[in-house]
Amino acid sequence: MTNQRLFLDIHAIQTVPPSNINRDDTGSPKTAQYGGVRRARVSSQSWKRAMRTYFHENSAETNVGIRTLEIVKYVAEKIQAIDSSMDNEEAMNLAEKVLNAAKIKTKDHRAKALFFLGDTQAKKLAEAAINGNEDKKELQQILKDNPAVDIALFGRMVADDPTLNEDASSQIAHAISTHAVQTEFDFYTALDDLAPEDNAGAGMLGTLEFNSSTLYRYGNVAVHELIKQLDSKEAALNTLKLFIESFSNSLPTGKVNSYANQTLPQALVVSLRTDRPVNLITAFEKPVNSSYGNVSESIKKLFDELRKVEKFVDKPEFTLYITVDEFDKLSEDGLEKESLRDLLESFAVRVNKLFNDEQDE
Repeated sequence: MTNQRLFLDIHAIQTVPPSNINRDDTGSPKTAQYGGVRRARVSSQSWKRAMRTYFHENSAETNVGIRTLEIVKYVAEKIQAIDSSMDNEEAMNLAEKVLNAAKIKTKDHRAKALFFLGDTQAKKLAEAAINGNEDKKELQQILKDNPAVDIALFGRMVADDPTLNEDASSQIAHAISTHAVQTEFDFYTALDDLAPEDNAGAGMLGTLEFNSSTLYRYGNVAVHELIKQLDSKEAALNTLKLFIESFSNSLPTGKVNSYANQTLPQALVVSLRTDRPVNLITAFEKPVNSSYGNVSESIKKLFDELRKVEKFVDKPEFTLYITVDEFDKLSEDGLEKESLRDLLESFAVRVNKLFNDEQDE
C-alpha cells in the first residue's frame, strides 16, 4: 500500500455546440450563477453516469458494477450461470433469499431502492446462495470485499444499512461554462407524411431549449484510498487509466439525437499531487469574454491558474497535458503528449515509478 497521500487531478476544456445534454425538471438546459453571470452547467451525476456507461462499453475490466432495482434478477442470472439446471423461479427465489439474509430489503423480487453491486460480488453471492449460506456477517462481508471499480470510485450509499456504504475515492465537479450563456429556443415543426397535398399545415410543432458553451470540467481521485479499496496497486493503476480515459471521452447523451453534439476535449490536463486536490474553476470566476471563440482563452486561463495556485500548494509531482492547438509556454507547466494513448502510457510509467520508489524506501 502507498504510505503517502496521492491525488490525481484531471481538468478539461471542452466546447459543446447547440445542445441540451443535461436538462432540469422543466426540460431546460441546466445552468448556474458563478462570477456574477449565468453559466451553462452539466451536473456531476450526469457525467458520472456517462463515465460508468463508458466503463461498460469500452473497458476490458470485468468487475464493473450494476446499479439497479432488479438486483434479485441480476443475482439469479449469476446463479443460473453456475448451475444451468436451475429454472428461473427457483433461481429468483434463491437469489432473493440470500439478499434478504444479507439484510438487503426486497419486495416482489425487486429491491426497494437502487442497489449498486459489483460483478464479482454478485458471483460470490450466487455461490453463497447455492451453498445455502445464510450467515449475515459472511454475506455482508462479500458485499464489502472486491468492490467494482465504479463502486470504489463513485461510492455506494445504502440507507437501510449504512454498514454497506462504500466511500467514494473520486470527486466529479459540475461542469460549467467558462463564459456567460443565454438559453435559446428552437421552434420546430414536423410534417405528416400522409397528409393531403393541399394541406399546408404542420403535423405537430413545438420548441426545444438549448445553449452552446465551452465547459471547464474537473475531477479527482484519492489514489491512496483507491489502493486500499481495491487492495492492489496494479488494479488501482488500471482503474486510474480507465478513469482518465472515460473522463476525456465520455459524454452525457441528453438530446444527442437532436443535436449530434459529439465533441471531445480541446485540452486535457492531468496532475498528480501529494498535498491535496485543487479545482481550477477559480480561473473562470471572471468569465471569458471573447468575440473570436472561447477555447484558446479558456486554455490560457487554465494554465495561468495552475501556476497561481502554487502560491498556496506544492508543485505537482508531475503534470501531463494534451491540447489540440499549439500554445506558447505551456511546456513550462507540464509535459505535452501527442495523444490520449501517449498520455496514459506516460502516466502509467510515472505512477509505477512513484509506487516502486516508495517500496524501496
